Amino acid sequence: MAAAGGDCDVIMSPAAASVPRPEAPGMFSGEDEDAGTRREAESFKEQGNAFYAKKDYNEAYNYYTKAIDTCPSNASYYGNRAATLMMLGKFREALGDAQQSIRLDDSFLRGHLREGKCHLCLGNAMAASRCFQRVLELDHKNAQAQQELDNARTVLEYEKIAEVDFEKRDFRKVVFCMDRALEFAPACHRFKILKAECLALLGRYPEAQSVASDILRIDSTNADALYVRGLCLYYEDCIEKAVQFFVQALRMAPDHEKACIACRNAKALKAKKDDGNKAFKEGNYKLAFDLYTEALAIDPNNRKTNAKLYCNRGTVNSKFALQLRKLDEAIDDCTNAIRLDDTYIKAYLRRAQCYKDTEQFEDAVRDYEKVYQTEKTKEHKQLLKNAQMELKKSKRKDYYKILGVDKNASEDEIKKAYRKRALMHHPDRHSSASAEIQKEEEKKFKEVGEAFTILSDPKKKARYDSGQDLEEDGMNMGDFDANNIFKAFFGGPGGFSFEASGPGNFFFQFG
Repeated sequence: MAAAGGDCDVIMSPAAASVPRPEAPGMFSGEDEDAGTRREAESFKEQGNAFYAKKDYNEAYNYYTKAIDTCPSNASYYGNRAATLMMLGKFREALGDAQQSIRLDDSFLRGHLREGKCHLCLGNAMAASRCFQRVLELDHKNAQAQQELDNARTVLEYEKIAEVDFEKRDFRKVVFCMDRALEFAPACHRFKILKAECLALLGRYPEAQSVASDILRIDSTNADALYVRGLCLYYEDCIEKAVQFFVQALRMAPDHEKACIACRNAKALKAKKDDGNKAFKEGNYKLAFDLYTEALAIDPNNRKTNAKLYCNRGTVNSKFALQLRKLDEAIDDCTNAIRLDDTYIKAYLRRAQCYKDTEQFEDAVRDYEKVYQTEKTKEHKQLLKNAQMELKKSKRKDYYKILGVDKNASEDEIKKAYRKRALMHHPDRHSSASAEIQKEEEKKFKEVGEAFTILSDPKKKARYDSGQDLEEDGMNMGDFDANNIFKAFFGGPGGFSFEASGPGNFFFQFG
């Protein structure tokens, strides 16, 4: 709670809390002014006090200025104008008036208090402490000075903690400390910049941009704020714009080390990425891979740009489609990209395609589902549908694999494959084997028959290839009799003869 002009109490903002009310008449430093001039100055001051009580601080400022112009040696006039400037949030200007008031009268307690308060609001807690200690030297029972001294010490403690935590890269803790310190020092650009920098390093770019922009509206030449604006753009992969802000910051402060490093990294990152893209477009995948890898080593903290670099390198690896190892590396790169930016649709799409190419259909479906949930386009819906179909097909028996033929095998190739596999797995060939082996061979013999039945029939083969459920056509493969297929295939004149040796058993002779 702050005091006001006259006898009125004025509620003040936390920033200007404990600002004393305007002074009463008196406190001239000399006898230079005559009585008429003094009365005129006092009249201006009283009018200023009236406006101050009404919270019309702009008019109060004007009248206090008139009082100062009339009698520039009166400490209380500067003190009153300092209080008004503090209420207007103009702490730097207020600091000058407060300091002038105590130059005119070093015993002026309110002048020392206001100087201390201005220092504290501007973030100079050490200077503020000295001012409040001076007040206590003049009046050791001054409760306001003691409270403000405690506040200054609190700010100094938060500064120390923040410095240590910044080195530890515990940026959330730094933001917390700066928020607490800014409660006592709301006009401190240094605290705001440190908070904004940490917000940027935490990926909270809109908040960081907002803080930096507020400072630049007040001071367009603030190199630290320009650096933070550039840092946000840099981490959002707007590298060209970021460089512009870094360059501008270096114009304002040529020795700004952070801006210098960031500018150098940004330029190097852009150059490597552009060179990698060029090599990729020219089909020089080995060079593109190397350039993307070099770019990834420049700044591990740039998550968005690195996500794109990983995805680009994954695309390069996917071009080596005949090498499974490269597809696995492509999947790893896409996974790294997604880890850095879980909203990166292109990386999900690239990884999903690699999963399909390596027949990891469940993973492919999961990625396409994520993409479709994010962007519900027809294209993404179709990609998801295709992957779901491939997954469904992958869970059926692979009749091509059972026969050992390619999906484009001709009718003759299918027949030859069946002949070979049927003879290989016929139960009579394994009649002397263990019961377990006999059971396994009977199962394979039946599967070979199923495969031949489907793949030798053009209509059934077409439905199978398209992923449709064959049982929907009334085909119950559980009732399938492989022996009948075998007989039909090998029956008639030729080199085989069969004799029943018991239910479901046959033996054959080679002719």
